[in-house]
Amino acid sequence: MKHDTVIVGGGLAGLVAGISLQRAGRGTAIVSTGQNALHFFSGAFESLQEAPERLTTLFDEAGIRLQYTPGVRLMPLGTFKEAMLSLEDVALFPSPKFGRKVLIVNFMGYHDFFSSFLAEGLEKQGMHCRIRFLSLPEMDQLEKSPSEMRSVQIARTMDRIWEKVVQEVRVLLKDEDTVILPQVFGLQDTSVPGRIRQGIPARVVFVGTLPPSVPGIRTQMLLKRRYEVLGGTYLMGDEALTAHVHDSVVHSIVTKNLDRHYLEADHFILASGGFFSKGLRSNPFSISEPVFGLDVEYDEDRNAWYQKNFSADQPYMQYGVKTDETLHGIAGGVPLKNLYAIGSILGGTHPELGSGAGLAIRSAFAAVDEILTSKTE
Repeated sequence: MKHDTVIVGGGLAGLVAGISLQRAGRGTAIVSTGQNALHFFSGAFESLQEAPERLTTLFDEAGIRLQYTPGVRLMPLGTFKEAMLSLEDVALFPSPKFGRKVLIVNFMGYHDFFSSFLAEGLEKQGMHCRIRFLSLPEMDQLEKSPSEMRSVQIARTMDRIWEKVVQEVRVLLKDEDTVILPQVFGLQDTSVPGRIRQGIPARVVFVGTLPPSVPGIRTQMLLKRRYEVLGGTYLMGDEALTAHVHDSVVHSIVTKNLDRHYLEADHFILASGGFFSKGLRSNPFSISEPVFGLDVEYDEDRNAWYQKNFSADQPYMQYGVKTDETLHGIAGGVPLKNLYAIGSILGGTHPELGSGAGLAIRSAFAAVDEILTSKTE
């Protein structure tokens, strides 16, 4: 099977690259193992200090609304982090003190939303907090199994009963000017968060929970749908195993499901993520990239990979594959002419591209521009 570009990885970087190339009339295929960093997505785009029209247009066409409001966002443990660009239902505030009195509402039996930590953090900012729990008959079945009482399962129920949640919150509300709810709304129906805000006579703030991330999964679903509408081929549940490379040119890749049928292309993009999604693999002695055999930048001293303080920034998170200045992956010290590495597999090797979602988006656009330029030369 021959394509203009084959992309390994179906997360944020891979989908942004795939949609951009499809919009430009280039036929692509994405190989995705399934779970990726979007399942942990906070809803805010780290290290993006601007709202690039290119990104907002791409997301808008996929039915994803963004907002650009420089300020801070409330984290799940009651702390605050600087943010500027986020999904529409993720609240951004000019300062950490965004209200006087706050009602924090959780669901009975749901342990992935940290009400007490939120209250403690907000109290430190001078806000008075009150915590209440909702017990809804529709959630009784979920409560019977801890594995079912997770964000995505709750969100599927909430898409049906969000109006009842609004009614219950209105009963609980006293003189609070702000209501905080877990971010478990709008998985399938993107209008639900906005309707909840309209139905409650106070500012409504949705705060993240333990993964999986409902806004992240929703974002992936909408981007994947847009990609397929544009004619892209999305190979869900497949895995790139190895590549055929000759004279520094990648000719095809082998995947787990296609067996003897190779995926051939003029260009290849590696967006397989970092350690979590197995884009990078480690053993006690080294770190490797398994598909193309790219060189990896890391410290040879194993003890330097981590800090004993668990909450500190861990050095291994900065490790990534080596590339040249135009993101061509390097194998054996030689750049591969038609392979580009993007997203978190780069680690911190390109600090100018930022981190997190900002890195995914900037590197994806950079690789796309290189591919489109090379086709015209």
